This record gives sequence, C-alpha cells and structure tokens, in this order.
Amino acid sequence: MQLETPLETVQAAAEIASSSDVKVILNPAPARKLPPELLQHASIMTPNEFEAEVLTGIRISDDEAASRAADVLLEQGVDTVIITLGSRGAFLAEGKVREVIPAYQVHAVDTTGAGDVFNGALAVALSEGNALAGAVSFANAAAGISVTKLGAQPSIPRRREIDGFIASRATSARH
Repeated sequence: MQLETPLETVQAAAEIASSSDVKVILNPAPARKLPPELLQHASIMTPNEFEAEVLTGIRISDDEAASRAADVLLEQGVDTVIITLGSRGAFLAEGKVREVIPAYQVHAVDTTGAGDVFNGALAVALSEGNALAGAVSFANAAAGISVTKLGAQPSIPRRREIDGFIASRATSARH
C-alpha cells in the first residue's frame, strides 16, 4: 500500500490484512506523519530517505542515521524497515539485522516511479519465498532498471528483463 489512497482506507486495509495474517508492505509516500495504529499493522515499511526523515525527524545522512531512523519505526510497531537509499541501495533493519543491500550501478535518467517498482518487485520476490535480503536485492535490480528509462509506467521492467539484468551483472562480476 501507499499513501495516495485516503489514510482511513489504508489503515482499514492494513488492519484487515494483519488480522488475517497477510503481510502488509507500506510505502509511506507521499510522506506524512502516520498514526501508531497503522504502523503496528505494517509488516514491512519502505520509506525513502526523505520519507524516513518525515516519519522520524532523523535526517538520513549515513548508515548510522538510517539505523537510528529504522529503530524509531521498529519501536513504533513496524516489523521490518527498508529505507531506500537511491544509488546506494537499501538499508534493511529487522530484529538485530542492520545492513545495506547495495544497489546495482546504472546510469539514471529518471527516478519517477522507482519506489513503486521497488515495492512491486519486493512483493513479488517475497511471495515467491525469497529470503528478505535476496528480495531486497531483486527489488534494487528492478528499481535500477526503471531509472534508466523515462516515465513511470514505461520504465517498469518485465520479469525476464530483471532476471537477465541480474544474470548479466553476476556474469560480469565473475570476470
């Protein structure tokens, strides 16, 4: 879910999903303060650096700041926090785990829609049973591809494009 839908609707959907043991991935965009009742139903929250600052009051200037901001959200009831860091990747915080999952290096031309692509790819990878760090890496690849193209919808990669991108990067890393 994201916050372009009325907040009351997002909160009701999160409560229904949570009570049915369905994971709730919340992309808090556009950024704004959120009620504790919503945060307590978020399985995974995926703010970017600006959104994390709005939610916590902590400016994300480095990994330590990202860790502090993630801790604030975890303390408010979110199970897992993934702060997207643009070209640096994504900061993952869950339980005692605090790590940066690196981005794939690309030539960015338009970041419009990258967060939506990240969240969609994350949901796909998790629904396929991938471990969280692997799912974040997959989402980083999808978002990385999306920023190399203009526009929001036209930049959304197809699955075979993501798989090919990851495979080509793995191959080039071995040589």
